[in-house]
Amino acid sequence: MRLLRPRGVYAPQEDTALLARAARSELRTLRQQPNVDVVDVLDVGTGTGALALVAAQQASARVTAVDISRRAVLAARLNARRHRLPVSVRRGDLTGPVADRRFHLIVSNPPYVLSPGRARGAQRTWNAGTDGRAVLDRLCADAPGLLRDSGVLLLVQSALSGVDTTLDQLRDSGLRARVELRETIPFGPVMARHADWLERRGAILPGERKEELVVIRAQRS
Repeated sequence: MRLLRPRGVYAPQEDTALLARAARSELRTLRQQPNVDVVDVLDVGTGTGALALVAAQQASARVTAVDISRRAVLAARLNARRHRLPVSVRRGDLTGPVADRRFHLIVSNPPYVLSPGRARGAQRTWNAGTDGRAVLDRLCADAPGLLRDSGVLLLVQSALSGVDTTLDQLRDSGLRARVELRETIPFGPVMARHADWLERRGAILPGERKEELVVIRAQRS
């Protein structure tokens, strides 16, 4: 799917594709449930709207997308219009604009890259602080309360950003959480620039230039 991406909006990459794979599978399962006529889907940190559009391709999905970036909101709206897919795009911080709603499925590709410097400008689309958890911790705290009974949260992150921490936080919120998908990829340009710093921190082995991406699935009982 060809998407418009203004400067400063996160470009769909391997993490987007991995999460989209998990989302398609989850949507197929939800559509088969006898008591679900319309699947309410939320995409948190939508960027170009790539994941929201994947969900909106399902005839039974009602999709809402949220991003704090004005450029991302505009891009997602334009991409939805361009592909003639029904997506409601709202601007706000994480789940804030939809705090009064509940969803069958929440998907998110949040910033998770470990970085020594403060996030500025377009870096906010990927820079998640020195531990990679500046957004993940907030998402783990806020998203569970927006799930319907048996609702599912799918999020993607790097294994360097603390998979066990994410699982523990989601379980503490009463969700059943597990790793759904894994994929190892070569470092991209950002990670390659940070490699020496990551080695000094002990986050990676000397000479290591690959990272594991992980999709976490958490379901409300």
